[in-house]
Amino acid sequence: MELFNLWWSALNTRGTLFKALNRAFGKALHAYDMIQEGDRIAVGFSGGKDSWALLWLLTERLPRIPITYTLFPIHIDVGFGSSAPIQQNARHMGWEVRIEQTDFGVLAHSDINRENPCFLCARNRRQRLFEIADELGCNKLALGHNKDDLIETLFLNMLYAGEMSTMLPKQALFQGRLTAIRPLVYVDEEALTRFAASMGWPLVGNACPSAGRSKRAHVKQMLQTLYGGDRKIKGNIFRALRHVKPDYLPK
Repeated sequence: MELFNLWWSALNTRGTLFKALNRAFGKALHAYDMIQEGDRIAVGFSGGKDSWALLWLLTERLPRIPITYTLFPIHIDVGFGSSAPIQQNARHMGWEVRIEQTDFGVLAHSDINRENPCFLCARNRRQRLFEIADELGCNKLALGHNKDDLIETLFLNMLYAGEMSTMLPKQALFQGRLTAIRPLVYVDEEALTRFAASMGWPLVGNACPSAGRSKRAHVKQMLQTLYGGDRKIKGNIFRALRHVKPDYLPK
């Protein structure tokens, strides 16, 4: 835990950002009652800024809260590059990440797949995460989706699926055997980017050939253009997710 302690002491110079991030994190945990005593929590760990922040914040709060839980980080390698740096970097923090080697990404981009490669890869990754969480006896699965991810998913579903829906902060699965939680839903992606840089986390880049060319990337770019015109737009969209008026929508 030597590197963890070094990073913890470094928080003194990043206090304002950490406090804001931790406040939003705690607000989501409380608002949706995400964690209870004795939970076994599988944590999706990609090696990017969101998953680093998620695992860090879940670990950091353990010594100072009145409940205990156990974390099980899981990395799904989809077949593009080595996952060795993820395991090595996580061990410096005192975490042992389970690495699952797959060909999900390669298969999704092969000639035998006629679907959207991102859709198929994500579906297979999600299914394998569920299976591993079950194997480990976990009752919770923590995912690193942030506020921007929820907004982008809303627009993806409207534009490409013809429905109004997004990801839930807390969702019971498999008749309640597993519950997916997203503690970063109140956190802006930009804050996570700044915090990851200030902490010096060794982020793992996305080697997927569709990175930057996906429908999500296009939606992100469109939203950034909107946000640039009025700084209130993002907050209004996020609030709209919880202020739906069905009587004013056509049936």
